Amino acid sequence: MRVRNALRTTAQGFALAFITLTGSITLFVLTVLSIAFIMLGVGLITTPLVLSAVRGFANFRRLKAAEWAGITIPVPYRPFPSDMRTGFTGQVERCTLLLKDPATWRDLLWMFTDMIAGYVTALLSFIFIPYAIYGWVLAAGVWRPIVHNGGNEWYAFIPISSQFTANLAALLGLVFLVVSLYVSPLMLRGHFLLCRSLLAPTPQMALTARVERLTTTRHDAVDNSAAELRRIERDLHDGAQARLVAMGMSLGTIEALIEKDPQQAKKMLSMARANSAEALSELRDLVRGIHPPVLAERGLGDAVRALALRMPMPVETDVDLPGRFEEPVEAAAYFAVSEVLTNAAKHAEAERVWLDVHYAAGMLRIAVTDNGLGGVDTTLGSGLAGIERRLGAFDGLLAVNSPIGGPTMVTLEIPCEPYPARPTMR
Repeated sequence: MRVRNALRTTAQGFALAFITLTGSITLFVLTVLSIAFIMLGVGLITTPLVLSAVRGFANFRRLKAAEWAGITIPVPYRPFPSDMRTGFTGQVERCTLLLKDPATWRDLLWMFTDMIAGYVTALLSFIFIPYAIYGWVLAAGVWRPIVHNGGNEWYAFIPISSQFTANLAALLGLVFLVVSLYVSPLMLRGHFLLCRSLLAPTPQMALTARVERLTTTRHDAVDNSAAELRRIERDLHDGAQARLVAMGMSLGTIEALIEKDPQQAKKMLSMARANSAEALSELRDLVRGIHPPVLAERGLGDAVRALALRMPMPVETDVDLPGRFEEPVEAAAYFAVSEVLTNAAKHAEAERVWLDVHYAAGMLRIAVTDNGLGGVDTTLGSGLAGIERRLGAFDGLLAVNSPIGGPTMVTLEIPCEPYPARPTMR
């Protein structure tokens, strides 16, 4: 296992050394020249293109850091505004935003460091095994034509002049091979740790990004609250209020007819009773949409179990919660699960769904997996965007993994703290 790991590291180190030397030097020079040409106007066009290539190159290294060394390097780039203009004006705005982003200048510093220290660490993760093989090649007789033709060959600190010294080179090569089993993986990891020190966001950048995210989610929460109030007002106006007004008019007519035409008054009383029942049903549905009674009385665990039972396809639930959570958190989680299950039933053509709800390390984690068609496009539709906005108010996250053909997994995370379950009032 260790030998296989060293061989894999050697191949990865060779690829990194080549990529580092060519990619970092090329992109660093192009970036410096493009920024310098901004004063001539040309750089306004070329700089966004070059910096996009730089970010793609940096993201490629982030990906390899995770795949080859298990090192996660967060992406610190600021998002572009959704209403960015097009044409030359938009190009200038894009260039300005890129140059104002601190991550751009950290990328430039990383490329400069990468072409020197990054290349050295990548080379050291690669060189040991090839150099050990070269020592054995010398001992196999290759030293003779080199020395007999006047060559002055050294292997590390050993001058090669005879078969004896060539055999010493082979022994030293064996040492290099043993060293490679331990040092090469460390050098590769060191290379990506160096990348992380410059490519990861600084604490100040992370704090700024968090403040921006909280500001955005606060605005979204305010907008959602206003939209929800308008929906409730519209539902009341068009539904229960209209029925109650009609019932009041019916009662006035009944009052006038009760002595003149008791039979007709009796029929209208029956209609008024039916209208009152429908108005009551609509009010119950409206209240259930605002805050389901089972959620208020029994908590999130029982509420999602009840929700799963109402789905048209089988839903296997696995709920493990230490107690109740704050009402806004439970409501956000409940309606998010409701939206995801509804999507699975309407669009995924799923035959079965698995719902896992767990709490650990200060995080409420919910995973909804279905065996449907997959291929969910997270850029379309308002359902997932609405869930993301709802969770964003609590600094929560939404992740969707939906390859073509399925399965689809939607993961929700909400940071929160539970409190012990309170006894239910009977």
